[in-house]
Amino acid sequence: MTRHTRSAVSPALWAARAAVAERAVRTRHLRRLWGLPGTALGVVGWPAAPAERLFGRWNYWWQAHLLDCLLDAHDRDPGGGRARVVRRVVRGVRTRNPGWTNDYFDDMAWMGLALLRASDEVGLDTRAAVSRLLVPLRGAWTDHGGGGIWWRRHDTFKNVPANAPAAILLARAGGARADRQRARSMASWVHRALRDPDSGLVFDGLHVAEDGSVVDVTRVFYTYCQGVHLGACVELAADDPTGTWLHRAAEVVHATAEHLAPEGVIEQTPGGDGGLFAGILARYLARSAPHLPGSAARVARGLVLDSADAAWHHRAIAPGGPLFGPDWSRPADAARRGRAEQRLSVQLSGWMLMESAAHLERVTAP
Repeated sequence: MTRHTRSAVSPALWAARAAVAERAVRTRHLRRLWGLPGTALGVVGWPAAPAERLFGRWNYWWQAHLLDCLLDAHDRDPGGGRARVVRRVVRGVRTRNPGWTNDYFDDMAWMGLALLRASDEVGLDTRAAVSRLLVPLRGAWTDHGGGGIWWRRHDTFKNVPANAPAAILLARAGGARADRQRARSMASWVHRALRDPDSGLVFDGLHVAEDGSVVDVTRVFYTYCQGVHLGACVELAADDPTGTWLHRAAEVVHATAEHLAPEGVIEQTPGGDGGLFAGILARYLARSAPHLPGSAARVARGLVLDSADAAWHHRAIAPGGPLFGPDWSRPADAARRGRAEQRLSVQLSGWMLMESAAHLERVTAP
């Protein structure tokens, strides 16, 4: 595998690449929900199967990340009608899922985070929706397995993908001391129950019995898990005079670079949901970098920019714009049908990566 060395880039180059990625996803995937005016959702495949065009399959949590990417684009350039598109997608989600909630606590945390951003950055009134999503997240904590919240309702599995995003949301949106304390408890549980002392990474999750004992630990290291744990640590570092959370965040960054970024490029996870994992890590690396101590900040920036350079170098050209591959270190393939490249999750991940590089470009601009 060839190591990718970042080329010298001119100011706002990553912003331009992010804009091209945005246009590609919007062109190929963004459609009205059931033809209803003023709505939009992301079609999960391209070219779309009939059930996908009708949003019979719509992948709730992918839509939350579509919203996040649209808000990243709005943050980069508030013009171009981007706020209007955000409103259309929010309306599409509400129409397709009128009660906002579903059975997966990680999904609800992601939707809550995206809706909170829509309120803060676009001025959309999402208070009722976020409040509705917070209710089940507040009630999902149990002492089984030493604490934490479930992955989904009526389950026996607790994991990082549910606890870390929920911690971020509670820390940002709760407003009450109890919510921020619960956020600390969730992130502390992840560190205590799922951190691997040898690598410094966090495992995916654990299964528990009815009596609360741990039956098995899923000893897999997903980029997704490292990203959201990093995000939770940095969120909680804001009011931590001890520096504990910032130290944990730095540890995650260094461990990720050592174990999950061959040749400096973030590993991808094949599959539908897995297509989002590396992009989520890239977002939290980029958003965390300005808050991290020196060496960790440099490593976080390097992971994002080297990965973005590799993904851009290996992109394919397709109708509407670039097509990113499921593995940023290898060429994407636009020719074969049914490949991972044609899933919304993979393309959102590539777009997310470009927006993350553009964010770093902005925050470090002279």
